[in-house]
Amino acid sequence: MNKVSFALIASLTACAYHAHAERSELAQLIPFNISENRADIALTEFAQQSNLTIIVPYDKVVSVTTRELVGTYSVIDAAITLLEGSGLHLSVNNNGQLFIRTDNDLEGKHSMLHKNKLSTAVVLAISSLATAHSLAQDSQAKDIEELVVTGYRGSLMKSMDEKRNAVNGKESIMAEDIGKFPDLNIAESIQRIPGVAISREGGEGRNITLRGFSPSFTRTTLNGMEVPAGSDGLDSGGVTINASRAFDFHVFASELFNRVDIQKTTTASMEEGGIAGTVDLYSAKPFDFDGFKFATSLQNGYNDLSEKNDPRLAFMVSDTFADDKFGALLSVAYSERTVRQEGFGTVRWTTPVATNNIYPTTATPVVNGDIAEDNCALNGSAVAPINCLWAPRLPRADYFGNDQERLGVTTSLQYRPTDNAEITLDILHSELSNNRVNYNSMEWFLTHNEITPLEITVAPDGKRILAGTYDDVESWIESRDQTSDSTFDQFVLSGEFTLSDALTLNAMVGKATNEADREEVRFYYISDSHQYSFDFSDNLDIPEVSWGEGYDYYDPENYQVTTANNRSNYVKKDNLTSKIDLTFTQDRYSIETGIAYNDRKVESREGNGNYPAAFSAVGYTKDLPVSNFGKGLDGNLVPFLVADFDAIYRDNRIAKDYTDNPAAAWIVGEETLAAFIELNSNVDVGSMLLKTNFGVRAVNTDVTSQAWINGSPVEVKRDYKNFLPSMNFSLDVTEDVVTRLSYGKTMTRPDLGSLNIAGPNFGYTTRTVSNLGNPGLNPFESNDIDLSAEWYFAEEALLAVNYFYKNVTTSLKTDIVEKLIDPEYHAAILADPQYDEAYNADPRTVPYTHYIPVNDNEGFDVKGYELIYQQTLSFLPGFLSNLGVVTNFTHVSAGDMTGLSENSYNMTVFYEQDNYGLRVSANNRDDYLLSIPGGNGHVAEMKYGPTHIDFSSFYNVSDNLTLTFEVINLTDEVERIYGTGDGTMDLTREINHTGRQLFVGVRYSL
Repeated sequence: MNKVSFALIASLTACAYHAHAERSELAQLIPFNISENRADIALTEFAQQSNLTIIVPYDKVVSVTTRELVGTYSVIDAAITLLEGSGLHLSVNNNGQLFIRTDNDLEGKHSMLHKNKLSTAVVLAISSLATAHSLAQDSQAKDIEELVVTGYRGSLMKSMDEKRNAVNGKESIMAEDIGKFPDLNIAESIQRIPGVAISREGGEGRNITLRGFSPSFTRTTLNGMEVPAGSDGLDSGGVTINASRAFDFHVFASELFNRVDIQKTTTASMEEGGIAGTVDLYSAKPFDFDGFKFATSLQNGYNDLSEKNDPRLAFMVSDTFADDKFGALLSVAYSERTVRQEGFGTVRWTTPVATNNIYPTTATPVVNGDIAEDNCALNGSAVAPINCLWAPRLPRADYFGNDQERLGVTTSLQYRPTDNAEITLDILHSELSNNRVNYNSMEWFLTHNEITPLEITVAPDGKRILAGTYDDVESWIESRDQTSDSTFDQFVLSGEFTLSDALTLNAMVGKATNEADREEVRFYYISDSHQYSFDFSDNLDIPEVSWGEGYDYYDPENYQVTTANNRSNYVKKDNLTSKIDLTFTQDRYSIETGIAYNDRKVESREGNGNYPAAFSAVGYTKDLPVSNFGKGLDGNLVPFLVADFDAIYRDNRIAKDYTDNPAAAWIVGEETLAAFIELNSNVDVGSMLLKTNFGVRAVNTDVTSQAWINGSPVEVKRDYKNFLPSMNFSLDVTEDVVTRLSYGKTMTRPDLGSLNIAGPNFGYTTRTVSNLGNPGLNPFESNDIDLSAEWYFAEEALLAVNYFYKNVTTSLKTDIVEKLIDPEYHAAILADPQYDEAYNADPRTVPYTHYIPVNDNEGFDVKGYELIYQQTLSFLPGFLSNLGVVTNFTHVSAGDMTGLSENSYNMTVFYEQDNYGLRVSANNRDDYLLSIPGGNGHVAEMKYGPTHIDFSSFYNVSDNLTLTFEVINLTDEVERIYGTGDGTMDLTREINHTGRQLFVGVRYSL
């Protein structure tokens, strides 16, 4: 009889079976010949030789060794002899099932076992595809019924097993099937992970913050290779086009992926670059499925603010051929999204003294209330106290409209000519296009000496103007037409080759390219001067506003049109990766070594268009293109005139023809060559199993920074080396408790803006250098320690605590440095028409004062803890047993680090039966720092930490057909940025919302 291992009980697929054994069989005398071995292997042989079915919890026997069993025994006596001293016992439950229990089993059975008939099979977990295939054939021959735990609950079980079996700190998100990723956006799924927070734009997750670090400190891979992904953004996010190391997750449709791993601690075999951690994305492959697979989903999205319907569809088809030697998979995902983002902004508050521009001395406004500052002064001279009061710089109503299209396509081809070789080609293509029209109705308070305060009301704190009426104010209506496209392509060829029983070779070569471009035409419609009033008395975020009597705010004749911007931007990111690993494996240890080569390049270009002379707004205005402006906000937004772009383009008032601006162009390239060696082993420590990982990685980085300065090409080359040791320990203290200890030295390379040398300012008379990057920067370096304890106290249950400490020993700062200008710039300076020898500022001999980024060896610490609780509440009576909860809390302490929320939590409550299920998820993070100091006199600028609540549900009409209903942002949470003024204040810079997104869908699979 051949060895049979059928169900993946706890490690891979959460299958479970019921086996029946007649008690008469237990007394039968049977000859046994089983050597001392690992319990899963010994029990397989035991079942073969006794011709019985036994249910075995794989995760609880794989680390146990059994005794030798040779001779003729009854089944009962044989089991006692085989399992003596192992902590395992053969038992029979009330249903007549034979199963293995442990000393710690209270009920002697696993809650996930379901009642089905087996004849002669051992229920053991398996891990190889080849074994899985043979078992599938066995099950068909024996007409075995299989019951698989599916849905969100099944995904959680897979993820928990991945976490438990890893030697390093790791979290996973597993899609139960293609197109069934837990969230509609990859970033929003990742935010459910402990330690992860996300930043949103236009109501959609864009970047992630892992354990307090900004997005550029997290490395992202796709199908095994590091990849770039960038797109454009709103000006409130400070992004024209993402040319940094930060990964824009919203470029990809979530339907393209079936797994995400978040590596929180490092190993030597992992490529360097992520101090915060590494996010590994995986698309589906044909050998993931058994033969033919087809799945499709169709959803209609409705936003209750835009009141638009948007389609979202995906399909995948996969099959294997030629006796499963060849497989092919194709998946396509397409979606449209209509975004309507509305709110009010001030573009920061400020004081006249902070801007060095005070109200006219002739102004004698009526002041209601008391001003806190008695001694208001500018440059040492006393000025009127009202000049120390905070007031909005550009009070404005905001409208951001965006029509978005996203397309993703994956292709995977696999070839397995023998059991010892598997070759995979993965191809991924993604497109994201945005057509934006942005409108803002600003009142011009930037030049305080040109406006006249007539009456003001001071807030109770005496520091800000709560309400005010002013004369001589201009209305500036800003209208922007933006189009952007981001295209991503990746090709990865990989292979796994078994050279012998002990030796495995893995090789990969891949190329990824991301191109993002944007065109923007921006106009200001500037009005005649008039009176204007604002009043924040009833709402500190959105004021009541009005204009003076006799002034028609909506009359186009009151406006002149000027061109504020007509520009294009283009960023191209290229990554080329090749690596080869060799692994030598024995029973309880393995040695892995390898080398990796990466060639990364980022190119940025800018184009300038024409700027026509000012013209009358008559004939070039239209009403704001929404009828219910401000719907859903706590406050009144007043509609306003906007630019009629169609009329402007029709009359050729402006052209979208762009001339390349060489002075703004730059290229930064990095070539890295790395080698590593790593030892993995399993060691018995008494009755405990210790999994260890030791390794070291060495990497050399060559940096090249190129730009065009004063008409001359300039190229600067630098290099550095890093030595990165790491170790991970995972100890199975008991069958249910796992503890981990990790140490690693990690690095993150400087952001590209710090390496960019384009557009420097050379002051020849002052002998100064500013706005110049530093390609000679060394990377951030950190010594990381992680300690965790995980208690798997019941089936589908986990209680865990993780502590982490990162000592960043090398970081960056902008400093003043006296030195000679580097020789690479000499030719460009001497060719500059502004340079004159009479200045006695020869860059070859005279030191200049440099204001440049430099390395800072003072360092800083990031530390914190994560608490995790997850459980299916199967112990509850009746229908309540289908409830479950997944929750985590993270606390991070890191001082004044931008993007850091000190506290964050996630919670999901789900209810799931075979035919239907639903879940509600909440995600919250504390307010976090955007900049320190803030602009316009603020001590700091902050971002409000929202609480986002999402809902998801499904109903299985049949085994193949499922209906779905989902709501994203159930409470229509607002996004808000504010300044702290003197450090104690809360002054809204902008507040907006995007509405609730509802999805009704259907999914079909074969």
